[in-house]
Amino acid sequence: MEGFLYYLVYFVLRALALLPLRVLYVISGLIYLLAFHILGYRKQVVYGNLRNSFPEKSAGEIDLIARRFYRHLCDLTVEIIYLAGISRKEIGRRVRYNNPQVIEKYFSEGRHVAAIMGHYGNWEWLCGFPVLTGYRCISVYRQLKSNIFERLMLRLRTRFGANLVPMKMAIRKIYEFDKKGIPTLNAFMADQAPPREKAYWVGFLNQDTPVYPGVEILARKMDMAVVYFKMNKVRRGYYEFDFIPLFDNARETTGHQITHAHVRMLEKQIKEKPEYWLWSHRRWKVKRHPRDVQYVAPNVPAGTKR
Repeated sequence: MEGFLYYLVYFVLRALALLPLRVLYVISGLIYLLAFHILGYRKQVVYGNLRNSFPEKSAGEIDLIARRFYRHLCDLTVEIIYLAGISRKEIGRRVRYNNPQVIEKYFSEGRHVAAIMGHYGNWEWLCGFPVLTGYRCISVYRQLKSNIFERLMLRLRTRFGANLVPMKMAIRKIYEFDKKGIPTLNAFMADQAPPREKAYWVGFLNQDTPVYPGVEILARKMDMAVVYFKMNKVRRGYYEFDFIPLFDNARETTGHQITHAHVRMLEKQIKEKPEYWLWSHRRWKVKRHPRDVQYVAPNVPAGTKR
């Protein structure tokens, strides 16, 4: 039955992906009316996250960001559907990479790269990047609870040659390529909420926030270069990336330099255009206890316990 449901859902996705994107955006508008005005999809989560992250903003400003976010989220939904049928040529036209020489330099040196980004813009369309680089691209991900959606997302994300690897298997996979002398570009979504026992706590958007320290642990172990992948939404259906080098040699860093650097980069990006981050995610459902790992967080508001 599970196999039947998988192929049924995939068939529906492929059929919808045959529609022009402009038609899918009409569907996006209908989804927006349903999600925001009728069902109120995760409204409490979205508005709560926004108020806590931007305590200086008025209720009207928070409402405007929320409405823009929901419109973007609905566009993102149909853009992921469109990914099921998009061609290499079209995804290359819709996603521009402004300074590929940053990545090409590390590739020419045979260096592994840790590519760090957040759930910002349309991160799913990064799957077209392997078409434009000599790197073996690895996307490190958290497995989904639904086997059907796990298979669907794996199929969509690997269409253009990316290797998807569960987080717990990442080191082993990168070592396999390293032994063969194959440099890898390893993409990490660094804003996912980890289990408490694996968390390192930082100040992020005015709140105590748990993050995975595993990115910097892996980057140091393999002496990777660390690059922040900054995705910008140019307009509906068009995105661009700027590659921002954070550290040329991860082994030369100390403490949690890498974690603090990429957290600050993402925070700055969100503050510039907050409507494009995934506010419907229950990012702060885990609260810090006094026994949790201490940290130095320059942006934690006065009066917050450390």
